[in-house]
Amino acid sequence: MNKRKRHVADVALKLFVEKGIQQTSIQDIIDRAAISKGTFYNYFSSKNDCIAEILEGLRYDASQLRMQIQVGKNEKDQQILAQQIYSIIQLNEERSLYALFDAILSSNEIDLKKLVMQHRIFELEWLAIRFISVFGEEISENAFESAILFHGMLQHLLFTKRVTNATFSLHRIVAVLLQYIGLIIPYMLQHNTSLIEPSSVHLMRMNIDRKPVELSELMKMAKNIEEEENFTMEQEDLYEAIISELNKERVRKSVLQPLLNPFLTSFDDTSSKGQVQTFINAIWFYLKLK
Repeated sequence: MNKRKRHVADVALKLFVEKGIQQTSIQDIIDRAAISKGTFYNYFSSKNDCIAEILEGLRYDASQLRMQIQVGKNEKDQQILAQQIYSIIQLNEERSLYALFDAILSSNEIDLKKLVMQHRIFELEWLAIRFISVFGEEISENAFESAILFHGMLQHLLFTKRVTNATFSLHRIVAVLLQYIGLIIPYMLQHNTSLIEPSSVHLMRMNIDRKPVELSELMKMAKNIEEEENFTMEQEDLYEAIISELNKERVRKSVLQPLLNPFLTSFDDTSSKGQVQTFINAIWFYLKLK
C-alpha cells in the first residue's frame, strides 16, 4: 500500500472508529482525507473494500513484526513468544484494531464480520503453532484449545485493565498468562481434559465461509474413511446407518444425530480420529443448513 493510499486508509479507520461503519459515508472519507472521489475509487472499489484492505494491511504489518522479532532467535524461547504477543497487542491498540472490530461487529455488514472472524482464527492458529514450538510437539492436539484459553484470559484482563485503570503492565499480563498456560497444558495432557478437537478449526472455517456442504462431499469423505480404516463391527454398523440416512430423500435428523457421537467416540485412540471428527463436523454443518 503506497503512502497516499495508506493515508486515506488511516483517515477512514479513524472515521469508522469515531462514527461507526454504517454512519461513515465515502463522502466523509473523501472530505476528511481531502481527496477527490475519483482518487478514492482508484484506491478502493467500495467502503467495504477499504475496510478489507485496512484489515489486510494490519495483518501484514503484524506478520512482519513477528518475523522481525523472531529472526535469528530460538523459536523455543518463551521470552521471544512473549515479546511477539506484547508487540502485536501494542500494534493493535495503536491502530485501533479492537475498536474497529467492535464497530464491524455492531454493524449489519455480514462480509466484514466474516473478515473479523477470519482474522481471529488466523491469530489463534498462529499462537497454536507457536505454542507447539515452545512447549513441544506432544501438545499438538491441545495447542489450539490452549490458544483459545490464552486469548480468552487476555481479552478479559485487558478489558479489566481498561475499566479499572489497573496498574499492572501489559508485559506482566502476557508473562503471567504464558506461565498459566505452561501449567494448564501438562494438566490437559495428564488428565485428557481437552474440550476442543483439533478439527474444530475446520468447522469454524466452514461456519465463516458459509458454503453449503454438498452430499457428494460427505460421501467422498466417508469413502476415504472406509478405505483407510478397518472397521470393527460396531463401527461398520454405525457407518452404514449414517450413510443410509444421509442418502434418504428426506434426512431424519432425529435418527441421524444420535448416531454421530457414538461413531466418533469409537475411533478414540486411533490415527483416524481427526479425519472422522472432520467428517462428523461436516455432517453437523450439512444438517444445520437443511
